[in-house]
Amino acid sequence: MTTWVENPEGGRARGVRGLARAWFEVVVHPRRFFRNGITPGDQAPGLVFAVVVALAFAGTRLVTEPALVPGVFGGRVGSAVVALAAVGLLVAPATLHLSAALQTTLTILASVQVRASLRAGWSGGGWLRTTDRGGVSETVQVIAYAAAPCAVAGLPVPELRAGCCLYGGYLLVVGLREVHGLSVARVVVATLPAGAIVFGYGFGGFAAGELLLREWYVI
Repeated sequence: MTTWVENPEGGRARGVRGLARAWFEVVVHPRRFFRNGITPGDQAPGLVFAVVVALAFAGTRLVTEPALVPGVFGGRVGSAVVALAAVGLLVAPATLHLSAALQTTLTILASVQVRASLRAGWSGGGWLRTTDRGGVSETVQVIAYAAAPCAVAGLPVPELRAGCCLYGGYLLVVGLREVHGLSVARVVVATLPAGAIVFGYGFGGFAAGELLLREWYVI
């Protein structure tokens, strides 16, 4: 996660402007962003982006839902600072690492299955381009940038939170399809576990969806 390519292919500006530009591009033009903005080995900008998104999400929740802040570290303000530090230094990087490892494993399994089909003499309909499949660093970056919509998911609006998480899942599918060349069906199945961890639990998509179902259908 420490590799920082100074002039990555496709070019990504550093600093606040670079973060804002990346956020806008991945939300508005995801296919173009994942096609041109993901560079092998250039993981550090993706990690920074994911941490900033996680801090925006957590910070918004702490401000709008103060009951979530336990007053155990020098009062609520001190507790909020400690909580945000934990998110930025521990929770967000660890979640990104674990979900990327899981996603990489599932992508490799999908690749092996397709290669077996090709060796058996079936073309597979273009399920996977084995010669240009991306690597681990690309997977890390895709997951990091797919979280972009969740920067505003901390607002106490279940519809907004659920929508952000759903769109994040969509971006994950688009990104992995662009980077790894998987078919839509394969990439959807392969992203379910990591997507559930990041968007379902991490950003609260499951809880928001359950709340909406209770409101709409009284379950």
